[in-house]
Amino acid sequence: MIKKASYIVLITSLIWLLSCNKQQATQQKTTFTKIDSLTETYLILQDSLLHAWNVMVWDEKEKTKAMHGLIQMMHQKEEFDDKELVTLEQRLDQLDRIRFTQKSLANNYVIEEYDFASNSLVSEILSLAEADTEFVKNMAAQRLIDKVKMSEQRVGEYRSQYDRVASRYNAFLEKNKDYIKEIDKDYTGEKRALFRMAYD
Repeated sequence: MIKKASYIVLITSLIWLLSCNKQQATQQKTTFTKIDSLTETYLILQDSLLHAWNVMVWDEKEKTKAMHGLIQMMHQKEEFDDKELVTLEQRLDQLDRIRFTQKSLANNYVIEEYDFASNSLVSEILSLAEADTEFVKNMAAQRLIDKVKMSEQRVGEYRSQYDRVASRYNAFLEKNKDYIKEIDKDYTGEKRALFRMAYD
């Protein structure tokens, strides 16, 4: 009878141990799956942020390049003032140097300074080019003018796209702050600044 009781206790203990091990394994698997899934989402958000940023910056650079092209074409025409064109060229070079970055985006004054300088140059260069009716008949010049105008129209759209992705990224960080160090060991706790903050 005692042996039978010991046998039952032994079997019960083994079942209990197996049950505990299975439960522990399930918990570990669940935790691993959660971190794995969060890491995947985190990487997708980072890629989306980089893509949205690169598209926007590339378009800004292409607009600046088109304005440089217009100035070079105007230099070849006697109707335009070379000194004025040299000044515009220098201001365009300065525009490249003051262009915002993802870090400087947090500083409202950087955006304001860049936008003021960019808008002024677009307005002045296009006005100068379009004031000469013969110059705008040139197909190459007209293509550059159109390129600048279309890029200007896309500024708000590209910035809004970046803000939407950055907002999702920031919300993800906030929601998963307990796991973020497991997802990214280099994470500094810094969220992404938004363009709309510059106008609030």
